[in-house]
Amino acid sequence: MVVEYDGTGFAGWARQPGLRTVQGTLEDALAMLRGGRPVDLTVAGRTDRGVHAWGQVASYAGAPVGLKNLNAVLPDDVAVLACEAAPDGFDARRDATSRTYCYRICTRRVAPVFEHRRALHWPYRCDPATLRRCAEILMGTHDFTAFTPTETDHVHFRRTVVRAEWHARGDILEFWISADAFLRHMNRVLVGTMLEVAENRRSLADFAQLLEGAPRRAAGVTAPPHGLHLAAVAYGGPLLSRDG
Repeated sequence: MVVEYDGTGFAGWARQPGLRTVQGTLEDALAMLRGGRPVDLTVAGRTDRGVHAWGQVASYAGAPVGLKNLNAVLPDDVAVLACEAAPDGFDARRDATSRTYCYRICTRRVAPVFEHRRALHWPYRCDPATLRRCAEILMGTHDFTAFTPTETDHVHFRRTVVRAEWHARGDILEFWISADAFLRHMNRVLVGTMLEVAENRRSLADFAQLLEGAPRRAAGVTAPPHGLHLAAVAYGGPLLSRDG
């Protein structure tokens, strides 16, 4: 299944007792259409509370359900774009070769009405050229220990970034990043730290040193979740993303 959702009203992807989650909402809808038979979804990338998705991918064991029927029983803030049979043994998480995220920032002076749940409002100094230099530094394989919470279940902190770019779309700055996998909060801490560089509060050299296994306290703040979007997941082929 390819899924999009507005993360504002969800406590993240993963099912949690007593909380509204994307996984719980989808599994309940699928079970309803499958005559009460439970469904256990595997997801390409778990998103945190408030994070959105344009192209999340999930899989389950069983026959596909009708797309029209499935969306008819889902709430307005989540939609399934495709629900198709996959090859035997397909696993949405294990078989993914890369994930792509986009973090959106609105740089105009006045807070945006129509973007306040989709982009971080940033009316401060923000040099796009400096942000692009930061993105160039991210390319390749690095140790991202500084960009994930100290208390973590992660064991390995090296990740390979295959795309890191900043693009301007009017008043909106978009940070696009693709990697083999991501650590918890990694993209949001990257954005928070890069904004500090763009404000001249830390240097490009300092930013580069963070990628050598520095502790979390050495990096910047964690940017809010509402600017982050899971854009696409790749499975051995070219990336399919919102920007084409």
